[in-house]
Amino acid sequence: MSFYSYKNANADVCPGAINNNALTGLNRRMCIQVKNVYDSCMKQEQLDEEEIVISNIVPVLPSDCRGNNSASCSCTCQDNECECTCPGCGAGITHEQAVENAENSPCPLPQPCGTWTFESCRSSTIKGKITNLCIERLCDRPQFARVKCTVDVPIDVLFVDQRCQEWLGQAVVKVDRDVLLCIPDDSIIPFTLESLVSAICVSGSYIGNCTFEITLCVTVVLKVLAEVDIMVPTYGFCEIPPCEEFAEAVCDEFFSLPLFPQSSCACEDAQSVNATTMFNGQTTCCPSTKPSKVCPVCTCSNCGTTCQSSGSICPRCGSTMSSLR
Repeated sequence: MSFYSYKNANADVCPGAINNNALTGLNRRMCIQVKNVYDSCMKQEQLDEEEIVISNIVPVLPSDCRGNNSASCSCTCQDNECECTCPGCGAGITHEQAVENAENSPCPLPQPCGTWTFESCRSSTIKGKITNLCIERLCDRPQFARVKCTVDVPIDVLFVDQRCQEWLGQAVVKVDRDVLLCIPDDSIIPFTLESLVSAICVSGSYIGNCTFEITLCVTVVLKVLAEVDIMVPTYGFCEIPPCEEFAEAVCDEFFSLPLFPQSSCACEDAQSVNATTMFNGQTTCCPSTKPSKVCPVCTCSNCGTTCQSSGSICPRCGSTMSSLR
């Protein structure tokens, strides 16, 4: 199971919403090592007629040449940090996946032919690269500085050649920033400047020599960070639950049935028009008509079971029954 398994839904030791007083259980002061964000800012803009030169061009091979059509999650890990991408329905292939498919392909690899036609592009990672960084502290505003830099936004470009073969290439969009940020004072542990980026293309056209002219929407977030030890109140250490092995719960519906058959057609012996009976802890009522020896024909909204029953609960799965006549 996990923290969020239904078996742990009401456990107080799991992460999640707090139902009672949030201060109850705060019984420790803990020193943790984190990246403290001293300041941050975001700018979103549209870049028109941006020229990019693509490289590392690889073919997007058809499914019969990829070898494995069911792509799994791809994770890149460094130290204790991992970035994972999982393909969804209709999700495009990444440059890394295209390279892997090309390396493992039993088919001979083609070469780009003729005129190229732009299809789409988007950022390949959320981490931008900061270059040409210049920080100028302001004398009239303590702990503030003018921050000038260039942020490199890596993107993957998808295009087709004259033979309708799809290709993927890599490029970099350079975005200049000149902003005002709060900068901490000098210390033994230095601060750093990092960027989060995201970009998606609106349109594009090929102008020759591996160069495309594109219009794209870019989001750049700058953060002033430092690795710090910080004291925080806690509820103590996490209690890690055992892993729940994945298995199809094919027997759950069967095991949820009562051990012995239940009488659901109680109209025959009803003493009054409002006679009630209990089924699986739920109260069911006979129709508010005169008692009849023939109960109405009902069908289950969940499993489709059809039976003559006076109750509103399906005797098979416990779902709602609806009357047919």
